[in-house]
Amino acid sequence: MARVAARSLTYRLASASDRTYGEVAHARPQRRLTLRPSSQSMHQMANEPDFDHTTPGDLPTAPPEHAQQGTAPGSEVERPFLHVENLSVQFGRQQVLRNINLSIPKGQTLVIIGESGCGKTVLLKSIIALVKPTVGCVHFDGKNLTNLSDQDLTQQRIRFGYVFQQAALFDSLTVAQNVAFPLRQHGSYTDEEIREIVRDRLEEVGLSEAVVAKKPAELSGGMRKRVGLARALAMNPEVLLYDEPTTGLDPIMTDVINQLILRTRDHKHVTSIVVTHNMQTVEKVPDRVVMLYPLARLDDDEPQILFDGTPDEIFNCKDRRVSQFVRGEAQDRLMELLATSHRRKSTGVGEGDPREVAND
Repeated sequence: MARVAARSLTYRLASASDRTYGEVAHARPQRRLTLRPSSQSMHQMANEPDFDHTTPGDLPTAPPEHAQQGTAPGSEVERPFLHVENLSVQFGRQQVLRNINLSIPKGQTLVIIGESGCGKTVLLKSIIALVKPTVGCVHFDGKNLTNLSDQDLTQQRIRFGYVFQQAALFDSLTVAQNVAFPLRQHGSYTDEEIREIVRDRLEEVGLSEAVVAKKPAELSGGMRKRVGLARALAMNPEVLLYDEPTTGLDPIMTDVINQLILRTRDHKHVTSIVVTHNMQTVEKVPDRVVMLYPLARLDDDEPQILFDGTPDEIFNCKDRRVSQFVRGEAQDRLMELLATSHRRKSTGVGEGDPREVAND
């Protein structure tokens, strides 16, 4: 396993046999043991182009002042907790995100959906500044993350928790060591305090002490996902970012993860952003839903955000592209794919050719 420097906390996903994570220098958080642990600011590789990913909705569990942006009599406009402003991201010649604008109030649970390749995960990484925007910026709690020094940026990142698609656990560490990793890297806790925190975090996600000595390979997919969530909670984050948290799970375990997202929001009052394809999650979890669309299938003047509203509204949306995605109706998309295949055959342009990117 790659060497992890002290004061470093970046996780880079590697192969299943030896997952290693990137490094990120970090300031030591204030010690407190009531801790509902927070997020280790783990980092997936920031610059890899893995294109997996307005008005705020009501916030049933947030204090009234966070329920919406607005102006109280005689007061200034409330500053959004997270604000994505004119964000565009391009890798080489391929643009993935274009002119994205989102304001997310504190305490809101936002779900981001869209076809594979539309930039959902890239947007999630941009929010935590693991991917730097080509244009635009991200403001978090009044600070422009784009302009921060490395030291200041890592101090902000510890306020986030990141739940990776496949949990991204260290294969060579036990469950207890995985959950304890951010505490040892960024805290000054005693061994006994760490054991207590690890035990509490595992209990919160429905895992008993019987799993603490197990390695990730000995766990089911659902158990690994829950260990990943426990680790993300280890340092009491204010924002939780979930990247496809239910991928590969059966319907029952999918609902377990959905329930844990809701419980975490309600008990810890975190702001949550969930990237998913799962319509059960869309229906059950969010206050607000945003749908992105692949740029290759949009005209230059069309916005990439096709939908921004409530779960009830998206299931009744009249936009054919939105309704087909929500209902899983593939007829139009299949015809597009067949037409693209025919065009490739007739023009001799292969898949991945820059000319194809421009036309597809």
